[in-house]
Amino acid sequence: MITVYRYAMKYKWMIVIALFFMFVELIVELIQPLFIQQVIDNGIMVNSIDNVILYLFIMFGVSLIALIAGILNTYFTSHLTNMFGYDLRMAIFTRVQHFTLATLSRFSTSSLITRMTQDVLQTEMLLFMSLRILLRAPLLVIGSLVMSFLVNPTLGIYLSLLTPVLVIFLFFASKKGAEIFLRVQHWLDRINRFIQQNLEAVRLIKANDTGDYETGKFAKVAAKLRDDTVFALRLMESILPVLLLIMNGSLLLVLWVASDLLQANEVAVGEIVAVINYALRMQGGFSMFAFLIIATSRAKASSDRISEILHAPVAVLEKETFESADSTGTVKFENVSFKYPNTGRYVLKDVSFEIHDNENFVIMGGTGSGKSSLISLIPNMYDATAGKVIVNGKNVQDWHTGELRQAIGYVPQRAILFTGSIYENLLWGNLQAEEDDVFMSSEKAQIHDNIMNFDDTYETPVGQMGVTLSGGQKQRLSIARALVRKPSILILDDSTSALDVRTENNLWDALDGENVTRIVITQKISTAEQADRVLLLDDGEISALGTHDELLATSPLYREIYESQKKGGHLDE
Repeated sequence: MITVYRYAMKYKWMIVIALFFMFVELIVELIQPLFIQQVIDNGIMVNSIDNVILYLFIMFGVSLIALIAGILNTYFTSHLTNMFGYDLRMAIFTRVQHFTLATLSRFSTSSLITRMTQDVLQTEMLLFMSLRILLRAPLLVIGSLVMSFLVNPTLGIYLSLLTPVLVIFLFFASKKGAEIFLRVQHWLDRINRFIQQNLEAVRLIKANDTGDYETGKFAKVAAKLRDDTVFALRLMESILPVLLLIMNGSLLLVLWVASDLLQANEVAVGEIVAVINYALRMQGGFSMFAFLIIATSRAKASSDRISEILHAPVAVLEKETFESADSTGTVKFENVSFKYPNTGRYVLKDVSFEIHDNENFVIMGGTGSGKSSLISLIPNMYDATAGKVIVNGKNVQDWHTGELRQAIGYVPQRAILFTGSIYENLLWGNLQAEEDDVFMSSEKAQIHDNIMNFDDTYETPVGQMGVTLSGGQKQRLSIARALVRKPSILILDDSTSALDVRTENNLWDALDGENVTRIVITQKISTAEQADRVLLLDDGEISALGTHDELLATSPLYREIYESQKKGGHLDE
C-alpha cells in the first residue's frame, strides 16, 4: 500500500489541513461529555439555571466550531482524493505504455482496465475515509477511554476490560477480509474479460445463434463473483453485531458498578453520565470499524494489484549516449534464436540473413513458422534470446528506442483504428505531419478515393458508432498511417490479405517510387512474384531464400505452395 499512497504525499499541505480540522472535530466530541457533566453536577443537581444556560451556550459554540471544521475537512479531503486518483491513474497508464510486450502478456486487457478504474476507486475511497473517519475512529475510542479515566478511574477501568478482546477480533477480521476481497477482484477481472470478448465477437455469436450458450458461461463466472462477494460481505457484516455485543457488555458492567458507587456516594451523577457518553462514543467508534475494515480490505487488495503494475518491468531506460546509425533501411539477422519469456520452445532457431536498402523483401511460411515473431525483433518489441538484430548498421540494443521505432512504419495483421475521424487516425502515425503529407500517404495506400466518396471525407468518424469500413479499407488506412511517418523501413504483417489483386498491385507500384525498404509477410504467391527476394520459414528455421524463380527451382516447399495456389485459382493470371 505504501507504493500506491506515496502519490498522495505530494499534497502534504492538504493532508495536514484536513487532519487539523479532523482533530478539531475530535476534540469537540471528546470535551462535550465534560460539559454535560457540568450541566448536571453544577447546574441541575444544585438548581443553578445560570450554570445550565452557560454550559449549554458553550456546547452550542463548540458544536458550531465542529460543524465548520467538518465542512472544511470534507472540502480538502475531497479535493485531495480526486487529485490523488488522477495522479495514480496517470501513473498506471504511463507505466503500461512503457511495458515491454513480454510484461504486457502477463496481464489481460480486462485486468488492466479493472485496475485503472475499480481498483483506483477503492484506493481513493480509503484515502477519503482515512482523512475523514479512519484515523478519527481509533482516536475517538482511545480518547474516550482516556477521558473516562480522567472523569472516574474506577469506571474507566471497567469500561476498558473488554477492549483488548475487540482489538484482537478486529485484527483477524481485517486480515481475513483482505484475502477475500482480493479473490473478489480476481473474479471481477474474469467478468470484465468475458464481457469484452463477448462484445468483440457479437456478430459471430449472433451468426451461430450461440447467445444462450454464452449466457450460460457468463452465469457460471458471475455466480463465482456473487458467491465470493456474498461471503465477504457476510463476514464483514458479522463484525458489527459482535462489536455491539461486546461494547454493550462493557456498558452494562459500567452501569452495574456505577449503581453501587452511587449508593455509596463515591461517584457523582454527572460523572456517570459522562462515562456513559464516552462509552457510547467508543461504541460509535467501534461501529465505524465494521465499515472501515470493508474499505481497508478492499483497498488493500486493490493497492496490491496496482503495485503489481507499478513494479512490473518496463523497457530498458534509454542510454544517455549512443552511436549514430545509418539513414538507410537495412536489416541484418546474425545467428538469431528466440523464445518467448517463460516458455521453453524456440520459435526462431539460428536465423541469419540480410535485407538491403530499398529492397522489396517478402517473408512466407506456414502458421507457427515464426514470421510475426521474426519481425517483432526488428523494432525491438522483444529482445533476441541469442544472436544480434542489426537495423541501419546498429544493434537494436544500442538504439534509442524512440528513434528506432520512428524509423520504422509497422502495420499489424489486424487493422486497428481509434475512435475519432479518419484524418485523426492517419495523423496518429505522425502527429507533426502536414495535411499534404496525410493526403499523399492515403493516395499511395490506395484509400484516398474511397475517403473522398464518404459524406464527410476525411472528417468521417471511425469507431463503434462511426462509419462501417470494409476489411480492405481498414488495411489501407493502416498502411497510409504507417506511410505518414515517412519511415526508412516499412513492415507489413500480412496487411494486404483483404486487398484484391488490382488494388495490391497499384499499392506496390506506388511504393516502388518511395525510398523505403519493404518487409512484407504474406501468404500470396502473387505478392512474392513481385518481390526482390523471398524468405521462406519453416518451424522457425530458414527453409529457402532467393527470388521467386530461384525458389521455384530449388525449394520443394515453395513449389508446393505455388502449385496449391495455382490449382485454387489464387494466382494472378
